[in-house]
Parts: sequence; structure tokens; C-alpha cells
Amino acid sequence: MSDVVDLAEFRTAFVVEAEELLTTANTSLLDIEKALRAGNKNIRAVRELFRAVHTIKGLSSMVGIEPVVGIAHRLETTLRAADRAGGSLALESIDTLLEGVRAIAKRVRALADGQPVAEAPSELLDRLERLESATPSTARQSGAGALILDAEIAGKLGAQDQAQLLEGLAQGRRALRVDFIPSPLRAEAGSTITSVRARVAKIGDIVKVVPISVPVTADAPGGLKFGLLVVTSESAQALADAVGVDPGMVYSLAAPPAAGILGAVLEAEPEEPSVSRHGVVRVDVERLDDVMERLSTLVVTRFRLSRALAELAAAGADVRALAQIMNENGRQLRDLRAAILRVRMVPVSEVFERVPLLVRGLSRATGKQVRLVIDAGTAEVDKGVAERLFPAVVHLVRNAVDHAFESPDERTRAGKPAEGALTIACFERTNSQLELTISDDGRGIDRKLVADRAHRPLPDSDAALLELLCLPGLSTRDEATMTSGRGMGMDIVKRTVEQLGGELTLQTRVGVGTRFVMHVPVSISIVDAFTFECAAQRFVVPVTMVEEVVDIDPARLVRGPTRRGGEAPRLLERRNETVPVVQLESLFRLGDRGGEARKALVVRRNGEPMAFSVDRMLGQQEVVVRPLEDPLVRVIGISGATDLGDGRPTLVLDLAALSGALSAATLEPAA
Repeated sequence: MSDVVDLAEFRTAFVVEAEELLTTANTSLLDIEKALRAGNKNIRAVRELFRAVHTIKGLSSMVGIEPVVGIAHRLETTLRAADRAGGSLALESIDTLLEGVRAIAKRVRALADGQPVAEAPSELLDRLERLESATPSTARQSGAGALILDAEIAGKLGAQDQAQLLEGLAQGRRALRVDFIPSPLRAEAGSTITSVRARVAKIGDIVKVVPISVPVTADAPGGLKFGLLVVTSESAQALADAVGVDPGMVYSLAAPPAAGILGAVLEAEPEEPSVSRHGVVRVDVERLDDVMERLSTLVVTRFRLSRALAELAAAGADVRALAQIMNENGRQLRDLRAAILRVRMVPVSEVFERVPLLVRGLSRATGKQVRLVIDAGTAEVDKGVAERLFPAVVHLVRNAVDHAFESPDERTRAGKPAEGALTIACFERTNSQLELTISDDGRGIDRKLVADRAHRPLPDSDAALLELLCLPGLSTRDEATMTSGRGMGMDIVKRTVEQLGGELTLQTRVGVGTRFVMHVPVSISIVDAFTFECAAQRFVVPVTMVEEVVDIDPARLVRGPTRRGGEAPRLLERRNETVPVVQLESLFRLGDRGGEARKALVVRRNGEPMAFSVDRMLGQQEVVVRPLEDPLVRVIGISGATDLGDGRPTLVLDLAALSGALSAATLEPAA
């Protein structure tokens, strides 16, 4: 049998664990920086960061990723010194520490992508080493080595006590700590703290005896132990014998720990309660996708059963028992769908975890001060939607910092705080739709500047302004910078939101600020949809996209003003609101329907309603949406296809996108 262990199977789990720890590390670093800028220390964040880096180091060593081990070791050394100094770190060190974390992240990602893992950059390692030597510490003096002291012990030592320990190390002696727990049995044997002190004093210098509270147990009935800090030339075994304890109760106070001293490493690391992961199982996303695919097959099979049942009923068969079973099966499928979707859901807050680090980098690059507020509440979203949504969030955040916010001097002159406020909020609008808002208190959007850049008339509304902003290639900057100016941001945001079947809106006021709102579905794999017929062809549209299904009385339709290059649209009066009515069969050139339409689907985009006339509604049901990802077959207004059980593809319409294109008069009838 081979003694070689193949660690490849562990690497996927390593990547997942490492990415979570890296997120913790970045969050902790930002918390530390925030505290330092306020003139405070955040010892908890330092310890959380130390714990994350230490765990990454151990995991990387297990799977043989030595470059990551090297970087993590240097980070760990610096953070240990900072922890011993009560959380003291120089503000200037944060950039170097962040660079170290980014270097680890880059190599973890390379491993995940199956690429070679680059060696740790020597220049970065050198800077981290210099950073460690420059880290302030109350437990270190130049040339005298370093002490390993837990927080409770360090808090009870004075500067003179630490100086005595360091002086002993400088003389080549050992700085040790031994714990003695008094008990009635030891007292009967003549071993008390007084007699122990006397015996220890014969083999070394006692620097201090520190009383420490411990839980009351059979071994520690008094709930107390004493930590004796000793400088000696004798061995750890000799000290243990003098106190009458096992060698495991003796700890080295020197860093790195002396060989053979038990417990030193554990003493070096701060102990805090960790979050239990009991009951949590990690599942690869591909497995969840496979489960969703199999559920999709069940949904299509149910469509086929429904059609077969309808044919039997039409032939005169008694299908009442089967119909009852089908209804029960439908409820079970809906419950199964809901359960699988819950498994695929991730907190929206996870989508925003990387935003603070992004804002920090943009703030430093632009010289602008930004106060970020994130409120995601308890909202959740499908993993697939989250991954597609994050790039849109990045573009909007980047635009806010680079374009919207004024410089601190400009804001002060305008009577605003020097620090701009950027707010990201998300909540569940309905059970199947989220509302995500990104707002700022910056300069607002100059409509004339945008119109001049786009060579278009001045927009008369926020909706029209948004259409101009989303034109491909449009930028209000004269030249590209490291952060923006390429004219791609808003176009990408719009396309992403529309491909998800959502809607993007804008509100802006010059001198006050800007607010972008994205309405996106919670999931896009299996959706509740209306099925309808138009010119003898069936179509499907998601329920969340339709505001209302209305009856049409042809006699009450009126003609509106003639559009450019087309006939005058028909208008429908609806609750003191005039709604243009569009004929789908004409738009898609489906042929003559053979009569007037009696139904219409009303959708609303940018606050403006539009109705699409159809022949008849066929019902509402769950459908499996297969997106059309090939750009050669993409058509405005068609988001995908589905199978309703007859084996023929049925198109899924995006009436919101179609409405927007018609409102902008940019759509030509499809061939």
C-alpha cells in the first residue's frame, strides 16, 4: 500500500474554508483601521484576524501550499506581537497587512482555478518582516527578544516585571511560567503556595506570583490557581519537580517557544469562544444545480401528465381520482421547490461583504472621504442571482465614489460634511422579489452634461436620463482613470438587471444626491408565470413582471398622437391613467389573429405603464426557464424558453424590457 496521501480531494474544501477566513480577515482589518483612525484599539478584531490567519496557515500547510504558509506566517508574527501589545498597530501598517491578505487570496484563487500557485513575493515578505519588528509592544524591548503572555497575565504585570523577564532572556536564562493549583490534598501533603514559593526560590528568581480565577472543579475546589513567573537557568523539568506538578503545567515565556515545553503554543494564542458549526454541511453549488435540474424535469413531467389527463377527460374518461392525485402532486412539487430554493439561498449581506474593502480602495485612490452604511436585514437571494448581481453593485458603488461624491473641500464649501454618505440597503419587496437601493449624498447628475456627451436632447425625466446613462460607451469623463471613464459601467448594470428579469430606476437631484433602485427576482430558475396565447402561439411571462391583467373593450380604445415612423398608438383609460396598448402579433409579425384582442397584460417600467394585447389567458403555473445566452439568438423582449409538456419550446417574454425599448423608440419589429 502506498504511503503517499493524495490531498487533491481536500483542496475544494480548503478553498471554501480559506475564502471564508479571508473575508473575516479583511473585515477585521477594516475594523482595526476604523478604531485606529478614531484613536482607539480593537483587540478583539486583532485576535479575530490572528485566528483567521493562523487557521489559513495550518490549512495551507496541510494541503502543501507553501507560498501561502510563508505569507501567513509573517502576518501571524506581526499580529501576535500586536496582540501582546494590547492591540497596538501602526495605522500605516494596515496597507501592508491588506496586501498580505490579498496575496493569499490571489494564490487561493489560482489553486481553485487549477493554475500554478506563485511563490510568495520576497519584497512583500521583507516588508512584513520589517513591520513585525516595528510593531509597538509592551512586552518587547530591542535586542531582548519577546515575551509570550496571555492577556490576563500581561494585564497584571508592570513595566519593571516585564523588564526583569526580558533581562533574564538577554542573559541566556529561561523565562518560565508554572501553574500551581492549591487543594486540601496538597495542603495535607505540605504543599501550599508558601512552601512552593520557597522551593522555587532555590532554583531561580521569582518575578511575580499572579492569582488567576478558574472554574470550580474537583481538581480546583477553590476556583483559584497561581501563575509563578520565574527566571532560571534550570530546566523546565526541574521547575516542575520543585512545584510538584507535571511538566505540562510549565510554559515558556520566550518567543519562539523552547523545545520540549508543553502548552507554550496554546498559551501564545488568545482564546475566545468560537462559533460552533455543528449541524452545518458544505455542499458544492454544482450539486445544488443538479438537484434543481432534476426538479425542473419533474415540473416538465407534470405538465405532460396534465396534458394527458386533459385528453382523457376530453375522451369521456372518469379522471376525478387522477385529478385529485395530480393536485396533491402539484402541492408536493411546490413544497419541494420551496425547500430546494431555501437550500440555495444565501444572505444578501454576504453579497455586500466585499463592498467595504472596495470602498476603502476607491476612497484612497480618489482622495475622497466616504462613510459606508450597509443594511441588508435578513433578506436572502438565490446563489446564482447573487453571483450575477454583485458586478452590478460594484459598478454602482464605483460610480458613486468616483463620480457622485465631491472632494472634501467642495463638500465643505457646499455646507455638507466632508465625509460623503453611501448607503446600500436591501429588503424583500415580495416573497419573490428584492429591492436593492444604492444612494449617495453627492453632487447629483448633471442632465445637460450627460445630454451633451450623448449628443441627445436634454432628458425631461429621471427615466429618460437613465436611458442616456445606460448608452454603451457613454462616459462623462474626458479620459479613463484607474477607477472609471470607459463608458461601460451603467450599460453593464442595465443589462445585468434586465437579464435577471428585473428593473433599474433612478432618482437624482443636483446638489442633493442620487439613488439607484434595482428590483430583481429572488430566483430565476423556476418561476410562477402566466401562460397566454397570441395569434395561435403560446407565450409565457413571469407573474412578478405583470402589474395587472385587464379586459379590453375595443369600443373604448382611442387613438393617440402618431409616433415617429409608425402609426398612432391605441390608448386605454385605466383608473385615471392613460395606458398605450401594443399589439404583440404586430410587433413580432405573427400574422393576423382574426379578431380583436380581449385581454391585455399591463407592465410598468420607470413608473410608466404599457399594455400588451393578447388573445386569451391560459392559466398560471410554475415553469422552468432556460435562458437564451447565445448572443446570436437574443432578441429584445425574449428572456428564455420553457417546456410546457408538449416537447415544443415556448418563449418566455420580458415585457418590461420590451416596454422600455418601445418607450425609447429604439425597437424595430422582429423578423
